[in-house]
Amino acid sequence: MRLARPAAAILIAVLAVAGCTSADPGWTYAPPPSETPAASAEPTGDSGSPAPTDGPSAGPTDGGSAPPSGDVIQISAINVAFEQATLTVPADTPFQIEFANNDPGIQHNVEIKDASGQSLFRGDIFPGVETRTYDAPALPAGAYQFICTVHPNMIIEVTAE
Repeated sequence: MRLARPAAAILIAVLAVAGCTSADPGWTYAPPPSETPAASAEPTGDSGSPAPTDGPSAGPTDGGSAPPSGDVIQISAINVAFEQATLTVPADTPFQIEFANNDPGIQHNVEIKDASGQSLFRGDIFPGVETRTYDAPALPAGAYQFICTVHPNMIIEVTAE
């Protein structure tokens, strides 16, 4: 027992010194991410590269939706809540959802559910701070919800008209 205490004290001292030293001197400063660049007029896929626009390869992207035909719906999240409570989207026309996740390090996404709760579209989950554009399917006129599948309390009431 008498040898165990000095040995433990030496081990703790060695570990403390080892933990305070590093092969990399100093610390590294990483500047905050720059603002998201302005969206181009050309549609893009989730990878940021242009999406196919013609020929048989121009198929569904991001969950099986057709390529968008026009409208871009902008939504955002901060403090684990959507900033929009209600939205109107075009009926019977594919559209894009530009989703700004402004919660640093917190994962969000957008899922579209119809009035019966059936999922019609589910976008990729991603951490903030980042903006993603989802290609959403055409929705018949009616009531829908945009929901974050990670945080089901995040809901936007949506009307397609």
